[in-house]
Amino acid sequence: MKHLALLVVAALTISCAYKEKISLEQYRPQVHFSPQHNWINDPNGLVYLDGEYHLFYQYNPYGTTWGHMSWGHAVSTDLVNWEELSVAIEEYLDPTTGDSTMIFSGTTAVDVNNSTRLCTKPGCLISIYTSHLHRDNQGLRQHQSLAYSNDKGRTWKRYNNNPVLDIDRKDFRDPKVFWYPKHEKWIMALVIPDLYKVQLYESKDLLAWNLMSEFGPAGDTLRIWECPDLFELPVEGQPGKTHWVLSLSGSHPAGSTFVGMQYFVGEFDGTTFSSTQTQPRYVDFGKDYYAGIVFNNIKDRTIMLGWVNNWTYANQIPTSKWRGMFSIPRELGLKETAAGLRLTQHPVKEWALTHVEELKSISELQSQTFELEVELREGGGIHLFKSGTEQTTIGLRDGKLFLDRTKSGRVDFHNDFSSVESVAIEPKPEKLTVRIMADQSVIEVFTADGLYTITDQVFPTHTNPGVEVFGGAEVKKIWNSGRKELIN
Repeated sequence: MKHLALLVVAALTISCAYKEKISLEQYRPQVHFSPQHNWINDPNGLVYLDGEYHLFYQYNPYGTTWGHMSWGHAVSTDLVNWEELSVAIEEYLDPTTGDSTMIFSGTTAVDVNNSTRLCTKPGCLISIYTSHLHRDNQGLRQHQSLAYSNDKGRTWKRYNNNPVLDIDRKDFRDPKVFWYPKHEKWIMALVIPDLYKVQLYESKDLLAWNLMSEFGPAGDTLRIWECPDLFELPVEGQPGKTHWVLSLSGSHPAGSTFVGMQYFVGEFDGTTFSSTQTQPRYVDFGKDYYAGIVFNNIKDRTIMLGWVNNWTYANQIPTSKWRGMFSIPRELGLKETAAGLRLTQHPVKEWALTHVEELKSISELQSQTFELEVELREGGGIHLFKSGTEQTTIGLRDGKLFLDRTKSGRVDFHNDFSSVESVAIEPKPEKLTVRIMADQSVIEVFTADGLYTITDQVFPTHTNPGVEVFGGAEVKKIWNSGRKELIN
């Protein structure tokens, strides 16, 4: 079944001239992935194989709020146009006891050498996920289980001897697995959420796992830790130099009310991750970027995808037959700054496919899906989705980049949704160039060579693009945006 996330009635001409798209569903993003129906949260099992990017994700097949967690599935050849497939790994009941097991977050890897002996030929897909067991007389229990696919993810079988890792704990989840070629072994990073610990395991066959080391508590421990990832990144401008990054989902820079992501820069020797970092560093300074992980099996670049939503109000956002979307895929790097090594994030180069037509004036914008490059000056900014007193404002004030959604339209569905996000830019700038992607109900902002990002949902009550600058801000580039082709 083909992906219906666009739901538009016009196509691009061969010359790529822009034709106005009419959204058939309020708030449906046009260039971010959202499911045709129902609820999604964390991206899972991101992997590249034979020309296809696979996106698995937490999915409720039965409703628009959290529950019945299974793995949804979509594929793409370009990280922009996605085809939604049938549910990959489903919640199941034990036929004897009636116990329910939900399929929580995890990883998909390509078993190139058939180390599991589950592949009919080398290179099948192996998914390791948290099996969330609900047993009425014993409560909850989480362990790690395995499923495999020999047809590029179209059908899946659960391993007969699940679970493959069990330490008899209620909270023990979110395995991220990758191949470590130096030691010719698989590495698994997962969390004990309430203890703020990441555990690192090793395996030769993806089936038997041995504990190597632990990291934490460290950094921000205001909320439980979730969705760890461990990856190596090059340092910009320093050929051959790399460091390792451990990313985690947990607290937000604004405090414990909201969730967000933090990261640690350090070293990994195949057994232990270590970091001298003492203060938290955050991946995104908006309220709506969570559970980001990177794709497995991609050479020469590291790409992260995150869930666009926040647990504080995720079940209440005012969309209709679907809830949740995923961010722009972001290519990651490291940059040496006066404050030390910092993570950088840029939209993947393929995102240029969404540029339908470059415009000369903001008055030519025809929909609420567009991209801008704007030069902000101290005290100035830009209003997006403006109509009357309704607007979302991005600006520069006292050296801080901010996004104000207090007047953005629907802010009444939850008491904590209305907010202003900000981040101090170092060194303090008098002017700042920002790249803004707006897509119906989401705004992603990138600035300072990718050192700072803000991701927020907004829910305008109108369909007017309504862009207005103030305080000396200047729009440098403008694009009407859309997908390369419409999939019905």
